[in-house]
Amino acid sequence: MLHIADIHQNKKSIINKLLIKNFNAENLINTVIEKDDLRKLNQQKSDEILAMSNKIAKEISILYKIGKVDKVNLLKEKSLLLKKESKELSSFRVQIEKEIKDILIQIPNTPYHTVKQGTSDKNNEILREVGEIPKLEDNAKSHWELTDDYDLINFKLGNKITGAGFPVYKGKGARLQRSLITYFLDKNIEAGYTEYLPPLLVNEASGFGTCALPDKEGQMYRSTEDNLYLIPTAEVPVTNFFRDVVIKDFPIKCTAYTPCFRREAGSYGKEVRGLNRLHQFDKVEIVQVEHPDKSYETLETMVKHVSSILDELELPYRLLRLCGGDISFASALTYDFEVYSAGQKRWLEVSSISNFESFQANRLKLRYKDSNGKSQLCHTLNGSALALPRIYASLIENNQTKEGIIIPKVLQKYTGFHIIE
Repeated sequence: MLHIADIHQNKKSIINKLLIKNFNAENLINTVIEKDDLRKLNQQKSDEILAMSNKIAKEISILYKIGKVDKVNLLKEKSLLLKKESKELSSFRVQIEKEIKDILIQIPNTPYHTVKQGTSDKNNEILREVGEIPKLEDNAKSHWELTDDYDLINFKLGNKITGAGFPVYKGKGARLQRSLITYFLDKNIEAGYTEYLPPLLVNEASGFGTCALPDKEGQMYRSTEDNLYLIPTAEVPVTNFFRDVVIKDFPIKCTAYTPCFRREAGSYGKEVRGLNRLHQFDKVEIVQVEHPDKSYETLETMVKHVSSILDELELPYRLLRLCGGDISFASALTYDFEVYSAGQKRWLEVSSISNFESFQANRLKLRYKDSNGKSQLCHTLNGSALALPRIYASLIENNQTKEGIIIPKVLQKYTGFHIIE
């Protein structure tokens, strides 16, 4: 959520920056400023009434002592009128503050200065490509064929017990999935992250704090009776560890494995077939809470960390900087990693790493004390390290041979086997 003070001071700049996200905020910004000016006038009037009430209270005390009861009664009547007016002003202030908040939560975060204008993922910048594209046999198969041939994943069984997008992993397929999770966590812990195992259900306040609500409410599974939401990513519960907290030491580095749940529906066809688009999937997340002066340096460190994991998995990948039309509502800057899927002959997104600056922290009331003892908002960052479905798909597609599916060396100590035959 943007800051009211920043909106007043940098109105034109904020409106122009949001145009990069293809969001015309002019009317909303003007309305927020108008309502905030009303709020300030209301507060000023309330302060004046409070001062008058305090003055009357002192006068009443003095008049009581000297026995001027008539004047005391007159002042009491005046005091009652002031209390009534104060109550009305307070009620108006609560309403106007709610209206301001309702508008603010509609306004996206402003993009970082390196974010280019664009309308879709086609306008994202490719910053670098790493690794060689595998050259497979002409009869190479997609992962949904391989998982069927080697009895690794049963999509039909998942469809039977739940519905489409809920796969059942089996045998070596399940072992490979578990190995990837453990490997990712080990790499993150090695990089200084503390592991957590958070709840999979969160309340509305947690969803609001990370901007999952109301922005992505339609994509989240909800338990209506308890008003709880299944998490779309571990970012939601983990970042909310620090809601209403004053941070004393930076950085805070957290990692968590969780199943993730998303209602998002895709079109039919190979782009959403198999593991390409799921309603339940596994992901290992990294989250950092950082000092504002260090957050962009930290973002680059997070990018290097994910790069090192993909290097060890020997997967060809590319790094993209998202354009204004593809970056999320809450992000100021996002990098995406895509790996090459040789069986499908296309690039698949496997990680997004974002700096939200103080946008989430403003909702979370996540603060620190500066050198002058003044409360300031922290910066929050998060990324996938990594999301499993498309990593899994690319691994088995890219490493298929006549003998079987070769397991990357770095995973063999986790799987206990080097080939799936």
